[in-house]
Amino acid sequence: MTEITDKGERMDHQVSYVLWDDHGAFVARCLDVEVASDGTTEDAAVAHLQEALSLYFAGRGDALAELPVRAYRLGQLTLRCLPS
Repeated sequence: MTEITDKGERMDHQVSYVLWDDHGAFVARCLDVEVASDGTTEDAAVAHLQEALSLYFAGRGDALAELPVRAYRLGQLTLRCLPS
C-alpha cells in the first residue's frame, strides 16, 4: 500500500490480509482495518482489496501512518457442540 503525503513524498505502509475460498468466490479481508473485497480468483480478490484500501485511505495518509504495526499468529480451535 502506498500513500502520497501532502509534501508529495511517498509513504509506504504494509497491511496484512487473509484470503479464503467462499463457495467459488475468493474473499480477501484486511486484518488492520475493516475492509474486505472479493474476486473470481485469488489474484483478483487481492487486487480488489488493494483498490478498496486505496479508496479507504485516499487523502487520509495520516490515518494510514497511525496504524499500529502488528504481528499476527493464526491458530485453530476445536469446538465441541452438544447435539440439539
